[in-house]
Amino acid sequence: MSERKVRVRFAPSPTGALHIGGVRTALYNYLFAKQNGGELIFRIEDTDSSRFVPGAEEYIIESFRWLGIKFDEGVSFGGSHGPYRQSERRAIYKKYVDQLLDEGRAYIAFDTPEELEAKRTEIKNFQYDAHTRSLMRNSLTMPKEEVDRLVADGAQYVVRFKVEPGEDVHVHDMIRGDVVIKSDILDDKVLYKSADELPTYHLANIVDDHLMEVTHVIRGEEWLPSAPLHVLLYRAFGWEDTMPRFAHLPLLLKPDGKGKLSKRDGDRLGFPVFPLEWHDPKTGEVSRGYREEGYFPEAVINFLALLGWNPGTEQELFTLDELVKLFDITKCSKAGARFDYKKCIWFNHEYILRKSNEEIAGLFAPVVAGNGVDEPLERVTQVVAMMKDRVDFVKELWPLCSFFFIPPTEYDEKTVRKRWKADSPQVMAELADVLESLDDFSLDNQERVVMAWVEDKGYKLGDVMNAFRLALVGIGKGPGMFDISAFLGKEETLRRLRRAIAVLGN
Repeated sequence: MSERKVRVRFAPSPTGALHIGGVRTALYNYLFAKQNGGELIFRIEDTDSSRFVPGAEEYIIESFRWLGIKFDEGVSFGGSHGPYRQSERRAIYKKYVDQLLDEGRAYIAFDTPEELEAKRTEIKNFQYDAHTRSLMRNSLTMPKEEVDRLVADGAQYVVRFKVEPGEDVHVHDMIRGDVVIKSDILDDKVLYKSADELPTYHLANIVDDHLMEVTHVIRGEEWLPSAPLHVLLYRAFGWEDTMPRFAHLPLLLKPDGKGKLSKRDGDRLGFPVFPLEWHDPKTGEVSRGYREEGYFPEAVINFLALLGWNPGTEQELFTLDELVKLFDITKCSKAGARFDYKKCIWFNHEYILRKSNEEIAGLFAPVVAGNGVDEPLERVTQVVAMMKDRVDFVKELWPLCSFFFIPPTEYDEKTVRKRWKADSPQVMAELADVLESLDDFSLDNQERVVMAWVEDKGYKLGDVMNAFRLALVGIGKGPGMFDISAFLGKEETLRRLRRAIAVLGN
């Protein structure tokens, strides 16, 4: 195994939006591949045609493009191991189905859904296995001539894998160690269905992983029960030497309560479970996405990387390159990881602080323009520098910052009652005269002159500044007052001051 080039795959089904748990699985595959100088394959598992949803494949690809997770080969990326859509590999799978049948490792079963349901009613906890297959209609219990005739006549059938009882099946898992399963508890899984001439997940994955030279299979914990069957299939084909190593990742759990994270949890608590906004073509339902909610892809990646793994240090903020260097699949947790969506909001805030004022201003400028304000980018950048530490998302800037661009037309009643005192009109009129006398309206000069005036007059600094803020902002919020007045400039500051005096009066 050590001599083979590391090759991993992410293989979603195009049955709808990509769940955030799938994104984490893809991320861990990416980190593992890059850390080991390997390759990441993008494969589409579309053998279940009844569940196909138009647009889902394109949605998945766009999600990874936004997140910055790059594939080396696969659907839409090219490569020498294609085709990478399972629906385009029918002839390949049929060859291996026939091999298992010829070698007696699989058999044909004609049981109808009604017959199977009747057997479930008759036998408690029924499963199709070594103990019950002799009771069913299959090529192990029927004459060969009858089987051949039914197949020739077009009767629908499935091909089942013949699991031999009495065997310990070892799954060597990089996270969970050696997992041993008794073959007696495994059922004879369906590998192929004549109805659509397509294999099931179990056969298609084994064949594809072998032919695409996959060395490691990193997937969700929910696939662990299928691992023993996959081990047996590798043996049946004689591929033990190229069997991939497995790693089954811990489940993502609800933020509260018990159980696996679901879309309902996101709807209930108000956070996305999909990377991008998803418009369901069947129901018309629109589901929120991390991109459209205003998250940075770096924040989402950073958040997901630490759900089920950590580097063993206090560090929490990592670039993708740093994650590649530090990631250790064997250090992943065996227990489920609680999906603390508030932590992702924290990450987004931290990335706002990390990004330059210019970059955030570039994202905020269209919002400013969309509110009818024509300001140069340089001015928007100045506002961002003062205010970005107060928000978790860029979209939150406008409600906090609009007063920089648009003068208040109303004054918050609660703040007026608390901050606008009987002598405020007189004091603000005096302040306006002081500011009007200034030739140098810089922040430092304003502060020096006004502070000296307040001290000379014996005024309470808090009373003066609170009334000043109310006049310029309309409410008791914002950064330092001289930051605000210096940004507004002398003319606009005086205009707002005098309007407040006129409107609020005594």
